[in-house]
Amino acid sequence: MASKSPLAIVKDKFGDKEKLVAAVEKFTGDDLWVARTNKDKGLAHVSNAKLLRLHALFSEVKEKFGTREKLIDAILELEKRTKDAGYRQRLSAWPVPRLYDTYRSTQKRLGGAKAAAATRKKAPAAEAKPAKAAAKPAKKAAKKSAS
Repeated sequence: MASKSPLAIVKDKFGDKEKLVAAVEKFTGDDLWVARTNKDKGLAHVSNAKLLRLHALFSEVKEKFGTREKLIDAILELEKRTKDAGYRQRLSAWPVPRLYDTYRSTQKRLGGAKAAAATRKKAPAAEAKPAKAAAKPAKKAAKKSAS
């Protein structure tokens, strides 16, 4: 089955685009929003798909972190750069979608690195035992053929 169009999703969840714009504008306070919109056009001229993505993303960030500053703190902790003032300043200029994408990719990368390190530690020990066991029968076969 094909997925619904953004317009159909807007109509199902919000009723019309004005209600979706109003829902996204609730997040445009100082806690989450970086003012980069065109003041003449506003959010009413943004596509439905982008508004839906923004609403979902802001809702998730608001639920997990509460503010942009807490999200920035979480990124700095993941990367173990909590004392890096320059990096903090650079991150504070980024919008929430970019920050959250950075958070998720960093978390995924570090989670994958830990799993790979654990696998590397276990793998050589598991491979070494069968190699030694295979060497013993070869030695016995060599002794029998020599005698």
